[in-house]
Formats: sequence, C-alpha cells, structure tokens
Amino acid sequence: MLSNAYERKLARQGFKLIAGVDEVGRGPLAGPIVAAAVILPLKFSLPGLNDSKKLTAQQRERLYGQIKETALCIGIALIGHKMIDRINIGQANLLVLKLAVKKLKIAPEYLMVDGGRNRIADPVAQIGISGGDRKCASIAAASIIAKVTRDRLMIKYHVKYPRYGFDRHMGYGTKEHMKKLMKHGPCPIHRRSFEPVTLALIR
Repeated sequence: MLSNAYERKLARQGFKLIAGVDEVGRGPLAGPIVAAAVILPLKFSLPGLNDSKKLTAQQRERLYGQIKETALCIGIALIGHKMIDRINIGQANLLVLKLAVKKLKIAPEYLMVDGGRNRIADPVAQIGISGGDRKCASIAAASIIAKVTRDRLMIKYHVKYPRYGFDRHMGYGTKEHMKKLMKHGPCPIHRRSFEPVTLALIR
C-alpha cells in the first residue's frame, strides 16, 4: 500500500480535506481524456493501492470499489475527442483536471496534482508532484478511478466500433490499433488532431 506521508505532512500544517488529482488518456489516438479528484480520510486502509499502471485490470476493479466506499468525496470529469481536437491535448489535460476538482461535492483545502508542471486554475492551495501516482496515496486513488472509468467507456465504444479492438488497447497506439486504423480509416471517436489519425485520413 502506498504511503500517505504527503497527506500526513499537510495535515500537520492544518489541511484536512486533501484531494489527489490525476488524469488518464492523454496519449491515446481515440476516446476521451478522463480525470478524477479523490479526497481520502486521513486514516484509511486500502491494501494494494498503487499507480493504476502497475495494477492488473482485476486489481484496479477491486480497488475502484474500495475507493468508492472509502473516499470522503470523488469528482470525475471527461473531455471528448472533439474538444481535444478543438483546444489541443495539453489544454484539454489541464481543463479536465480542473473540471474533476469542480465535481467534488466537498470543497478541498489542498490539491495534490500528478505531474510536476501541472497546475489547476483554481484558488485552492496546490502542488504538482512528478510521478505522484507512484508516491502519493490520494493521487494513486485518483489514477485508479480515472483509469477504470475510461476503460469502461472504451469497452462500450468497442461494442459500437468492434473492428478496432478498443477493448484490448483502449485507444492507445499499439501495433494492432495502428494496423486497424490504416486498414479501416478513423472511426468517429478518433482524435483527428493526432498525427497517426491524420495520416490515416489522407492515406
């Protein structure tokens, strides 16, 4: 289980409602970018909690349910492929993090955001932590909520667009996905502003 040392340090400074914030889906060629903000109680027990990328799908699903039961509050937001193409993925990344925080029904006193350069346009005190999903319990919890939420969406998209294999690669640019993309061309959820999709359009 990841340490909550960051949270304990902030608690000693007087902060009690501390939200971990993370996103999933910056790199894929298709589908939305999803972010989550999670406020955990200062005392919690989530055995196996870790960066979502280091967990199996089964482990993520189990922890997803436990986080839902344990967290004081969870905010989830997504930005779809059309908005990503309109404002670019960098701006979409910052915006979806901000929207996830706004979805929290309990106002946080402090934000811990994955990524050393990430800052949310919000007056709440905050810090960006490089590799935060591997170091900080609240951010790891947010990464799991965001990852499971996005994977479930991509599995639904697989039912609608089965020829691309979204249930296996979740829209990332794997060899399988690239082969299908070049063979069939983009489907409606592909990000037209991403170069491999642009190339598939003009092939």
